[in-house]
Amino acid sequence: MTPTEVKHFFDAHWTVRKYKPFAMPAEHLDAILHAAQRAPTDATAQMYSLIRLSHPGLKQSIAELSGNPHIVTASEAFLVCGDIHRLEKYLQSQAHDIGHFPSIATHFAIGDAALAGQNLLLAAEMLGYRGCWIGGVMNALHEISALVELPKGVIPYAALTIGIADEAPIHRPRLPREQVIHENRYKTPEAKDLLAGAEQMASISPRGNWVQTLARYFAKNGSMETREQSLANFLQVRFGKKI
Repeated sequence: MTPTEVKHFFDAHWTVRKYKPFAMPAEHLDAILHAAQRAPTDATAQMYSLIRLSHPGLKQSIAELSGNPHIVTASEAFLVCGDIHRLEKYLQSQAHDIGHFPSIATHFAIGDAALAGQNLLLAAEMLGYRGCWIGGVMNALHEISALVELPKGVIPYAALTIGIADEAPIHRPRLPREQVIHENRYKTPEAKDLLAGAEQMASISPRGNWVQTLARYFAKNGSMETREQSLANFLQVRFGKKI
């Protein structure tokens, strides 16, 4: 691919929540799962697991718990998890006790899970599919974990749906490059940079105010504060991590 073709490929990415009825061919499923397994991983540990959601009833339950009905209608749906349970089993198989590193486990397991899931999505897009990362699993961590029988040491990071788009493409803007790519040292944005960034992102919000959209999630009394304590409690149970 040429540099221009690479840019065009990534410009064609958009999040899709409405899918056409379509059964993914086995060779396509094999290809995207192969891509997921070829993702980078820390110390070769592969601290992730993907739960393929194929049972209609299970998909319906997770769709309802997460508030994302397209889990049911997508060609394929996955629960993307950080996983140190399998790592512990491998260590125990040769008489090694796993160390106590809950913060490190959280850091690298989530990293491995995100990399594997994004590799899967990129491969799917190369085959003409589109997808959606779903953070709504955070709304029902305990319930979803019970449904798919996750053992201690495995945490849901997100769900991921893949399918044939049944909605028009939407090109979503991004912040100016100089605000996210730093040369040698970090540069805090100045007032003029924040204004320029907000203007560039304005079209992503129905009201043209991107910062107001962010505030619903990340400002005081936003939805992330609600999720925070739930995740903190869940991590303490699953990874022994006190927040």
